[in-house]
Amino acid sequence: MINVTQVSYFTLTSYFDVGVFTYLYFMIIMSLYILIVCSNLLLIVVICMNRSLHEPMYIFLCSLFVNELYGSTGLFPFLLVQILSDVHTVSASLCFLQIFCVYSYVCVEYLNLAVMSYDRYLAICFPLQYNTYMTPKMVAMLVALTWLFSFLSIVVLISLSAPLQLCGNIINRVYCGNYSIIKLACSDTGLHNIYGLINTFISVIIPLSLIICTYLKILKVCFSGSKQTRQKAVSTCTPHLASLLNFSFGCCFQILQSRFDMSSIPSILGILLSLYFLTCQPLFTPVLYGLKMSKIRTICKHFLCGEA
Repeated sequence: MINVTQVSYFTLTSYFDVGVFTYLYFMIIMSLYILIVCSNLLLIVVICMNRSLHEPMYIFLCSLFVNELYGSTGLFPFLLVQILSDVHTVSASLCFLQIFCVYSYVCVEYLNLAVMSYDRYLAICFPLQYNTYMTPKMVAMLVALTWLFSFLSIVVLISLSAPLQLCGNIINRVYCGNYSIIKLACSDTGLHNIYGLINTFISVIIPLSLIICTYLKILKVCFSGSKQTRQKAVSTCTPHLASLLNFSFGCCFQILQSRFDMSSIPSILGILLSLYFLTCQPLFTPVLYGLKMSKIRTICKHFLCGEA
């Protein structure tokens, strides 16, 4: 039995030799990362520089775009290094840093989407009282709580995992995951499992429940309201729901893959699906909001074309 202080590195075994295609894969992943950075950064700059977009909905969107940058940066540089490396190992400290980035990214994403759904609920169901409820102070508090809670909850998660006694250092994935390390533990993991369930309930189940409840109420108002109300609801809520469904699909598969035997799935397909929520969501979000929300689309066009 060895403890975590003796495990100086972990070996990632899901990588396989791609031979002459190594540099092709490197260029594809590099291109995806550059596209993610440029698209999300563009929308962040557009929202920050235009006072007409300094409204709660766009501030929450800006927080979402920052999170997409944050989550993808926790993965893509690591993948690029591993693709060019002959030995797919990662130091224990870097592994836990990646776990922190990936897991806090997931928490922020769900909490941010929940806050956005609450904002749309107030705007559509209580339009006259909206400015009273969603004050600048309230917006700042919701954004701060979203990020602070996510960071603190994952710090606690890692503080429980890091001291575990491990019986090996083999991780059957292309990046580090907390559950992969838990499975290597020789010591009791009961406390980790309990905290994991509590954290999942608070960070995922509660936000999802809030989102479902708010959109059910929004739908009720839409069906009983005017055509203009329905059009406003559809134009602002469709991107949120599409983003939620896309992200949840990736997360669900990742949970299934980490906890059940998925050996019947071709290895390349398993790798692509395990990376789905960390690649497609950061790509999907800016395109979805940039195309669907006319105000952002118009200002982006002026910004890129240099029009007044």
